[in-house]
Amino acid sequence: MGREFLYWEIAGFIVTVVLGTLLHFVYQWSGEIKIVGLFAPVNESTWEHLKLLFVPMTLFTAAEYFPVGWEKENFIAAKAVGILIGMLTILIIFYTYTGILGKNYLWADIATFIIGVAAAYGYAWFKMNKAPDFIKDSNLIGLTLILVIALCFTYFTFDPPRIALFRDPVSGRYGIAGL
Repeated sequence: MGREFLYWEIAGFIVTVVLGTLLHFVYQWSGEIKIVGLFAPVNESTWEHLKLLFVPMTLFTAAEYFPVGWEKENFIAAKAVGILIGMLTILIIFYTYTGILGKNYLWADIATFIIGVAAAYGYAWFKMNKAPDFIKDSNLIGLTLILVIALCFTYFTFDPPRIALFRDPVSGRYGIAGL
């Protein structure tokens, strides 16, 4: 089971990077259909770009659960916290490097995304294989965390706070409505 699970995690990393990269363009390709904005970035804000990790990893987690995840007591919890760690990694690296350099670079943004995905899958793999889980009903907590993040993406896509995290640096606008 250990080696098979490792292969699933490596596959998940690759799938998340590839689908996340493609997802960047899906809203535009759809002709800016609003419902597509629930899972694809609707602008160039940092917040919207976190969907590039969240959506593919969440989908892969659901697909992975049936062949191998059900055997792990803390599978969903580990994946949920992994997703959160990956998103936080992206935020920390992005705002640190742009704060130091004064601007962003596409190659660094891509590297930041890949490092965030690696942190997400790395944490989840470690948590499921090396660290014991002492929290009763941790998978229920993990599922709740994933649903809360999904609800935040849904709500903030249409009505984001007027802070830098949600501001499109290209247009200066916020959210799907572009207000």
